[in-house]
Amino acid sequence: MRRGRRLGIDVGDVRIGVAVCDPDGLVATPLETVAAGPDAVARIVELVDEVGAFEVVVGLPVSLSGREGPAAAKMRSFCAALRAAAPGDLQIRLHDERMTTMTADSLLREGGRSGRSRRKVIDQAAATVILQGCLDAERTRGTAPGETL
Repeated sequence: MRRGRRLGIDVGDVRIGVAVCDPDGLVATPLETVAAGPDAVARIVELVDEVGAFEVVVGLPVSLSGREGPAAAKMRSFCAALRAAAPGDLQIRLHDERMTTMTADSLLREGGRSGRSRRKVIDQAAATVILQGCLDAERTRGTAPGETL
């Protein structure tokens, strides 16, 4: 298991959820919700610097059959913008995000969050699910999952 902090992000059309893990890569926790738009990439680069992350794990939206569609193409464009703005040594990894929002919503509901309060943090929770899934897979497999950009 590689040591170091990572950010997990769940990119949406309105909001981008951000999560971070501990330096040992054991536990992902919610960090922030960033407004989607022209300043989003710059804020994520700031967060990378603030937490000292060596990698950003980005949720890749694919269909249940595993095919990539228009949403995945948008994500790849977002990652290209992040790559252009980020420090050269930052690793960017795409990780399958199928069912993460549903999982995050279920966890928040089980935790007693009402519908309105869930909407405020669902993106952070989804980013946490994405990052934790990536960490768990790396620990199990011995290699980092997903696609490195």
